[in-house]
Amino acid sequence: MSTTQSERLRELLEPLVTSQGLDLEEIAVDSVGRKRVLRVVVDSDTGADLDAIADVSRALSAKLDETNAMGDAAYDLEVGTPGAERLLTEHRHFVRATDRLVKFQLTEGGELVARILRVDDEGIDVEVPGVKGRKATARRLGFPEIAKARVQVEFNRKDSAGPAGEKDMKEEEEA
Repeated sequence: MSTTQSERLRELLEPLVTSQGLDLEEIAVDSVGRKRVLRVVVDSDTGADLDAIADVSRALSAKLDETNAMGDAAYDLEVGTPGAERLLTEHRHFVRATDRLVKFQLTEGGELVARILRVDDEGIDVEVPGVKGRKATARRLGFPEIAKARVQVEFNRKDSAGPAGEKDMKEEEEA
């Protein structure tokens, strides 16, 4: 049975990432010119701050050096978190995207843009925004109905507490 380098790296690094309180989301080895780049994407239910990223990066680097898993050729290690428009593929991704706007591609065709309200083992409850003054509507999506889902970036979300960041900007102006 043949395993790819990414699979072998996942087996080696996942326990280390998990011990740091994070989930290993993705591993990719890419060639950039003459150099190789090992990209490791981590996340957690509470998010991963810069200190957590730095800690796991140091631990991964030490483990890779100790085991020589990347061989003797030079490579760069890049550790980060999923992007703003992350693809939702695991149950935990949907849970972490609660209250976020998501674009769904449905298995029976068509697309739906809706906000995730609740997630359980069978599917998700979403709120479909109203169009042209109409009220938002609730809808239930079972996981088998979802072909693909991606978080959407919102620049102008209107929360009941006011525009996002309004309090922070006022505090900054007063300082």
